[in-house]
Amino acid sequence: MNLGLVVLSITALGYFSNFLNWRYLNYRITHLLYYVGAFIHETSHAAFCVLTGAKIREFKVFSREPHVTHEKSKLLFVGEALISFAPIAGGLFFLYAMNAFVLGDFFIVPQFSGLGSLAASTLTLVGEINLATWQSWVMIFLFFNVGAMIGPSIQDLKNIWLVIIALFFINSDFLGNLALVAVSLIIINIILQLVVVAAVGILRALGRVVQ
Repeated sequence: MNLGLVVLSITALGYFSNFLNWRYLNYRITHLLYYVGAFIHETSHAAFCVLTGAKIREFKVFSREPHVTHEKSKLLFVGEALISFAPIAGGLFFLYAMNAFVLGDFFIVPQFSGLGSLAASTLTLVGEINLATWQSWVMIFLFFNVGAMIGPSIQDLKNIWLVIIALFFINSDFLGNLALVAVSLIIINIILQLVVVAAVGILRALGRVVQ
């Protein structure tokens, strides 16, 4: 599986998710949800800065543009790549840890085996949501901003554009299928956002009819 294509897919879907948040779900509650995802995203960057010897200059989450400013990694090229890709690894690890240690493995992540399995595996994961259980509501809360949590920013890609180009010439089933988990989660995120956007639109339309 082509890693460059999957990484760009994660980035594009993540940006679309963030666009929906700020354009159509510009409410205080969704801002709070967004910052949960942003906190995991920026904390992942910060953690890999520490691990690769890059001194952190600024760590900012609660703003319109959350970011981590840091010096060059002591591992140079490899370190910069790890820092830039950190949100994908950190976000997936966080969701795995929440499911394993808080929800008691309530969700069973389906097997991904190439792009052909993406739709079926995503539907399988959605089918595990049971609105009668508190575990599902916790995951819905987290799913709602997976785009902000996992998706690399444009700046992240600018920092490692040579690595991105190189990834288009690298095929790895293991890393590719792991990245597809991230793609699937962001798709679920977008589905949840579109449902809320539609619900808000219907309620507003009904309000006008009543008036």
